[in-house]
Amino acid sequence: MKQWVIHAWDAKNAVEHRLSVRPRHLACASELKQNGNFVIGGAMLNEEGQMIGSTMIVQFETEAELQSWLNREPYIVEKVWETYQVFPYRVAQVE
Repeated sequence: MKQWVIHAWDAKNAVEHRLSVRPRHLACASELKQNGNFVIGGAMLNEEGQMIGSTMIVQFETEAELQSWLNREPYIVEKVWETYQVFPYRVAQVE
């Protein structure tokens, strides 16, 4: 499978909005995990420990599958993430 890393930054003052959308986002991530598409992910934090964005590593067979997920990701659809970038990625196989 091809892997990608997503770096996403929340809209300004999005903490309350993020928390209201978070259950749908986590349900989507859980579905990705069950399907073998979620590698790792979590919130990026500022110095005060507040969530300001996210980083995720995901894997899909095709870029079309990646795009299909991006098109329905709640943090994108509901505009929690103001901007995001997607980069091809490869998790290191460390023994």
